Amino acid sequence: MASYDFRTDVDLACRAAEEFVSLYYETIDKRRRQLTKLYMDTATLIWNGNPISGQSALIEFFEMLPSSLFSVNMFDCQPVHELATQGQKTVLVAVHGSVKFEGNKHHYFNQIFLLTLHTTPTNSVWKIASDCFRFQDWANS
Repeated sequence: MASYDFRTDVDLACRAAEEFVSLYYETIDKRRRQLTKLYMDTATLIWNGNPISGQSALIEFFEMLPSSLFSVNMFDCQPVHELATQGQKTVLVAVHGSVKFEGNKHHYFNQIFLLTLHTTPTNSVWKIASDCFRFQDWANS
């Protein structure tokens, strides 16, 4: 069995997560129409327990959300071992922060992304395979 360099995957996960978190929240706040480009065609978003799957459903969902201002307090990441993903480079990213949607109070939130690396002859991009968003209203009291 070939040796597995976990440290390399951890470094890759950290770089990917840092770039992704910055890009995702800037996009949702400022260029929401571009947001679905970050998702795989088969991705599922679970928004406060409600599943949304497929590009057209994601587009419809993001268009109905009021404008937002997200603030990330912290995030963490870890590589998912390739034995669990059939050799697909995958990173788990957990984010905690606050968001203010237009016309609403601030909410704390947790969001967990499963990102997979998609490589073409010209570039490599991380795409969202799974996204689970949950308000943490209990933290507001």
